[in-house]
Amino acid sequence: MEIPLTHNAIIYTNPGTASLKITQVPTPSPGPGQVLIRLTHSGVCHSDHAVMTNSWRWLPGLTSHDQVGGHEGVGEVVKLGPDLVDSGYSKYNGPGIKIGDRVGIKWFASTCLHCLACMDSQEGSCFHPTISGYSVPGTFQEYVLAPANYVTPIPDGVPSDAAAPILCGGLTVYSAFHKARARAGEWVVISGAGGGLGSLACEIGSRGMGFRILGIDSAAKETLIRECGAEEFLPLDKFSRDPEGDKAMANEVMRITEGGAAAVLVCTSANAAYAQAVHFLRFCGTLVCVGITEGDEVPIRTVNPNMLIKLQLTVTASSVGNRKEAIEILNLVARGVVKPRFTLHKPAELGDIFARLEKGEILGRTVLSLDTESWK
Repeated sequence: MEIPLTHNAIIYTNPGTASLKITQVPTPSPGPGQVLIRLTHSGVCHSDHAVMTNSWRWLPGLTSHDQVGGHEGVGEVVKLGPDLVDSGYSKYNGPGIKIGDRVGIKWFASTCLHCLACMDSQEGSCFHPTISGYSVPGTFQEYVLAPANYVTPIPDGVPSDAAAPILCGGLTVYSAFHKARARAGEWVVISGAGGGLGSLACEIGSRGMGFRILGIDSAAKETLIRECGAEEFLPLDKFSRDPEGDKAMANEVMRITEGGAAAVLVCTSANAAYAQAVHFLRFCGTLVCVGITEGDEVPIRTVNPNMLIKLQLTVTASSVGNRKEAIEILNLVARGVVKPRFTLHKPAELGDIFARLEKGEILGRTVLSLDTESWK
């Protein structure tokens, strides 16, 4: 196919504020070890909004002016770097790849694969990663470069629009469940169950891994949460936002789960959710921190260590997932076990999507269509 000299992209015109513009950018040519991908879809994540507004203080610096955002991209390889052979992709035999392959780009555009974390399969803690839409141009555009050895093959049975939200949101919660130490048939609480991460967690946890899911979120999201596989639901609106309300909510969790959950996944950035979560656990339960909070506030109130000791609780965290887990979760989608809930939008709608994300009004995931017609 003919590759244009320029292409459509969405850039952050004034990072630190909600500022977007659709513009033309030069189409790059792949260097050694790289492929050029013609993107067809990109998921939209709360992380993109945080990068655009410089809300995550833990990142090493401010977002670059005119950065192209996005990190859940799916598309077709259209050009190989000069050192790559059009040899046919094998997910088991390394970076062989060919023109026409459908591949995905994740939150980490690449990891070094050589540091202690990477060698321990903990790529989410890589010492030297590149981040899509932050340190390198992201997936809110028609063409993007990616390392051939870090793109994810998309199974034939997975539509590109459905694959996009799996590459960050689905992968993140799938990896988090593995860190939760819960067993099939046990209760897991999903805090923020109606959001982008939470809805995928309900779907993957219930249908893909056999957990009994208790979802917590606003009452308006109950239908979606139950459709995604939650067995029980608690509306936040029912409880006051004070210590008495937190105690009442914990009592309800204890009643429903008959003594507490084996694990809690906090899939929201709300500080209150972290403050509440440890009180939902049974003995030997695990709190998994997934949602990244914004600003400088310390989100978890001081927990009495005697409570941790008495109940032998574990507090851990999950930062995305590794390449093997990405293939595993996409295979669950290919088999029809997991069916991500999302709405499809045009690039011009991204500003409105971000505004609704900030207000907590988005149900499930959102995906941008990046075909030529969608940009008009």
